[in-house]
Amino acid sequence: MQRRTWIAAFGAWPLAGWWPATALAHHGWSSFDLARPIYLEGKARRVVWRNPHAELDLEIDPALKLPADLGRRTPPPQSASVDGARVLGDARLPTRQDRVWRVELAPLTRMQAWQVPQIADGDTVAVVGFTFAGERGDPILRAEYLLLGPRIYGLRSSPA
Repeated sequence: MQRRTWIAAFGAWPLAGWWPATALAHHGWSSFDLARPIYLEGKARRVVWRNPHAELDLEIDPALKLPADLGRRTPPPQSASVDGARVLGDARLPTRQDRVWRVELAPLTRMQAWQVPQIADGDTVAVVGFTFAGERGDPILRAEYLLLGPRIYGLRSSPA
């Protein structure tokens, strides 16, 4: 009897409330503004190395500058068709002033295929990627390229 009362009073609300929030936590590429690549660099914080994708919080230095040579760097070939030279060449700084960004990397199997070393809290990390259209919503960047020291890792697909 109690169970029926609970269902009648609340319906499927607890599950309905939980499901959309979970579904929205993982974003496909189509949610992001692929015409406007953003460059971020800073210290990794709260690194999570798990599926559906690795992610980290990136603490941005307020004096962030775009590297002068970014557009001249050679991106690695990927199995997906990505115009890496254009992405790196068109990268710009974000217009918003958030000090901490959530950065979505690739699934662990792809990170392993690229032989990306595991990032630790405090490591310096640079990324070029995409935000939601117009940089609206939460400060989230979907990383297209991960730059660790002199290495560039393509994250949209596996190495070509």
